[in-house]
Amino acid sequence: MDKNETKNYIAKRVAKELRDGDLVNLGIGLPTLVGNFLPKGIKINLQSENGLIGLGPAPDDKTYDKDITNAGGQPVTLLDGGMYFDSTLSFSIIRGGHVDITVLGCLQVDSTGSLASWIIPGKMVPGMGGAMDLVTGAKKVIIATTHTNRGNPKILKNCTLPLTAKNQVNMIITEMGVMEVRNDGLHLLEYNPEYTIDQIIEATDATLIINNPKKVEVED
Repeated sequence: MDKNETKNYIAKRVAKELRDGDLVNLGIGLPTLVGNFLPKGIKINLQSENGLIGLGPAPDDKTYDKDITNAGGQPVTLLDGGMYFDSTLSFSIIRGGHVDITVLGCLQVDSTGSLASWIIPGKMVPGMGGAMDLVTGAKKVIIATTHTNRGNPKILKNCTLPLTAKNQVNMIITEMGVMEVRNDGLHLLEYNPEYTIDQIIEATDATLIINNPKKVEVED
């Protein structure tokens, strides 16, 4: 898979975790692609922490509006019934525990469910943003990420970068497989048949608990 195919594959698999009526926050970057693959026949309410609920698919030439953006400044669409509000109300929703699922990217994530996502050593960054609120306020935290970065594992035994949150991640979804954080460690639940179990183990710094994972292809 090329870079775009990899990202779309991950987004499609994440979308399968969403359930009818869920209020879902999509982080900037790869997670925003999930909005293009929402399950048909159910109602998912997508929230952006800058003050939107009811986000739709990525805009085209007909639906593009430069004044409607997500928290990352990317143009978005708003479905019928969607709404705008200020960031105070938006973070009251997040901190009040009303978000069912948040989907975030990462720099690192580890076997204890800790997440590092906001600072790269030696790089200028604006700050940690709303992720610290999302990972502690949402009922379920899913990390959507490529399995490695330039060949280096992103799923570690323990994060080495400054943490966004400690022990808050529930699930990690990559192009290689689906992993769940449990009390006894990181379980490999599913794997992409394009990869072998040995390849997944080699690409993962964390120890994986492997007990008959499902071989699953992600379809449109």
